[in-house]
Amino acid sequence: MEKTWRWFGKNDKITLPMLRQIGVEGIVTALHEIPNGEVWPLEAILNQKTYIETYGLRWSVVESLPVSEAIKYGGAERDNLIENYKKSLINLGKAGVKTVCYNFMPVIDWIRTDLEHLWEDGTSSLYFDKIRFAYFDCLILQRAEAEKDYTVNELKQMYELDKVITDAEKEELVDTIIIKGFVNGNIKNGDKNPVDTFHHLLAPYKGIDRDALRENLRYFLQAIMPVCDEYGINMCIHPDDPPFPVLGLPRIVTCEEDIAWILHAVNNPHNGLTFCAGSLSAGLHNNVPALARMFAHRTHFVHLRSTNAFPNGNFIEASHLGGRAHIIELIRIFEKERPGVPMRVDHGRMMLGDTDKGYNPGYSFHGRMMALAQIEGMMAVVNDESKLES
Repeated sequence: MEKTWRWFGKNDKITLPMLRQIGVEGIVTALHEIPNGEVWPLEAILNQKTYIETYGLRWSVVESLPVSEAIKYGGAERDNLIENYKKSLINLGKAGVKTVCYNFMPVIDWIRTDLEHLWEDGTSSLYFDKIRFAYFDCLILQRAEAEKDYTVNELKQMYELDKVITDAEKEELVDTIIIKGFVNGNIKNGDKNPVDTFHHLLAPYKGIDRDALRENLRYFLQAIMPVCDEYGINMCIHPDDPPFPVLGLPRIVTCEEDIAWILHAVNNPHNGLTFCAGSLSAGLHNNVPALARMFAHRTHFVHLRSTNAFPNGNFIEASHLGGRAHIIELIRIFEKERPGVPMRVDHGRMMLGDTDKGYNPGYSFHGRMMALAQIEGMMAVVNDESKLES
């Protein structure tokens, strides 16, 4: 597999020369400065690509070319936004950047309740606490009928939390869930009244159920596949993070049945999967290696991370050597079925001074560098196994 790294552009504090030194081969990035829904100009794409190549690296994967919300909920401007998306794909194709990771998660890219959950060794990682999330949903956001999504016991724990939670903790929950959760940015730091803004973003999805969201995805994919065919672009949908319903929103990339539906709904080899082991492993219903075996042939991009998931609905980012993802087995599968597929180490612990560098949540330098070393070690083991078998 190609060793890649998510890089947030020239303003990223982690520089391309740093990445060369730690063995990175390809870059995963986007034109983050261009607002969602606007066309990515060919000149801007070429400038980014040339800059990356100057340092002996290649632009391996676009992550992400965001799908505008109106495409997801089927708004009146959907067709115009899809035309813009196709123009961006054409320009990427002309530039030779031909793997595009995207998601179809309504409103929010990912959800955690704690960005710096401490481990005994002093490192920290991302964490999801279902009771704190229920508190945000029911008592901060005050979403209509939110309490119906939680059990009696979960609501009891939520009201117990209400007796002791501080105002600072409430503000931190808002910041963590609806500001830091937008890598591609519907809400940004400095936005006034983010809770009100969040309500506004949720409103168009009223009446959009799982079937409707699926059909809107099918509509989008059918519209862009001719461009993908012409320019050889692989579209790689990212699983929902976490892989279960949240905030009353439908989720359609959570499990084997979901992935199979998407790949068969538009049965084109350019309609493929980003196999995110971390997102999938956060659902106790998923056997991650089994999913890899089943969908490797339509996987065009791999995210290697792992989680520990618990019966109470909580989950935590685990070591790349542990957790439910069984990463060494995934490497065996993808090295055999998809040799050369781009892989990036996804997320990493905060460690050795990472916390005060202003990195995006989950995208530390030292933590991901350690994870990359662990992945390289596992890849070496798998490659040695293959040589011995032959």
